[in-house]
Amino acid sequence: MHSPLSSDPAPHTTVPIVDVAALVDPASSPALQAQVAAAIHRACCEHGFFYITGHGIDRGLQQALYDQCRAFFDQPLQRKLAIHMRHGGTAWRGYFSVGEELTSGHPDQKEGLYFGHELAPDDPRVQTGIPLHGANLFPAEPKALRPLVLQYMAALTALSHSLMSGISQSLGLPASYFHTHYTRDPTVLFRVFHYPAQPVADQTSWGVGEHTDYGVLTILKQDQIGGLQIKRDDRWMDAPPIDDTFVCNIGDMLERMTRGLYRSTPHRVRNTSGQSRLSFPFFFDPGWDCPVTPLPVTQVLDAAQPSSAHERWDGQDVHAFAGTYGEYLLAKVSKVFPNLRSADANAAAR
Repeated sequence: MHSPLSSDPAPHTTVPIVDVAALVDPASSPALQAQVAAAIHRACCEHGFFYITGHGIDRGLQQALYDQCRAFFDQPLQRKLAIHMRHGGTAWRGYFSVGEELTSGHPDQKEGLYFGHELAPDDPRVQTGIPLHGANLFPAEPKALRPLVLQYMAALTALSHSLMSGISQSLGLPASYFHTHYTRDPTVLFRVFHYPAQPVADQTSWGVGEHTDYGVLTILKQDQIGGLQIKRDDRWMDAPPIDDTFVCNIGDMLERMTRGLYRSTPHRVRNTSGQSRLSFPFFFDPGWDCPVTPLPVTQVLDAAQPSSAHERWDGQDVHAFAGTYGEYLLAKVSKVFPNLRSADANAAAR
């Protein structure tokens, strides 16, 4: 049977494809890892996006997660609302319906599920009410979704640590640099987005509008429908699904850390296929309390001569930010769900 996660044949794309098997395999030689790091460096400088192969994520796990997420979104709205995000409190976990999430102030044409690290009620971060920390909300049906989500998140977390070792090396730093200074206890967020079918002729509605990601690394699994576009040199280009790959991109904080050498590239989604679409973005970012400052990579930066003063899509200057990653993330997410943020503030005041 044809897999919804397959694409036939491999489409043409100018986005680089990087085989990261040498980073995933700890027995790989330093020379092979250096080659992968060099490929990642070129991709981050030129695109801010790249596909990865050789990632080691089990295809059966990917397919099972797809099937169970499809089963969840196929349910009547009232069943999905049983785990609405308003029930998740400051943890901001659970379901949101079409139009509830905003990008640049405009409602997105998608519904979705928000997940993160599964934390017990007695965890100090939960007890003190730190936003985006807590227990996940899982539906009563399908029951298989919970273990699959947790297994998938664990697998993607391990992959992310491997990729960050490559990004460290790509900047001339020790392989363990990010783990030591930023991601020993990472901020991990996982989303599942369902883009309902839109009229093919509708060129005004966006599944998600132009935006950049907030943190360090995003690992995206697409289904076969496509619709992802990335911006380069003021032009939009497609990033179509390629069989058994993930799409990786860097976020605002890595752009800040590298003083503009690695770009947090704007991207967007428009589903013009006439079919519904699923996507699975996984965000691997600095620890909540980590101050985000430029990296000690002056030699690399001087050689590359990055342009840190380029105009961002949103007019903001990410290089002017000073503070922890948690502060940056909270300010951003509050704009995505303004009503939920207001409800959290009211709850905290009572």
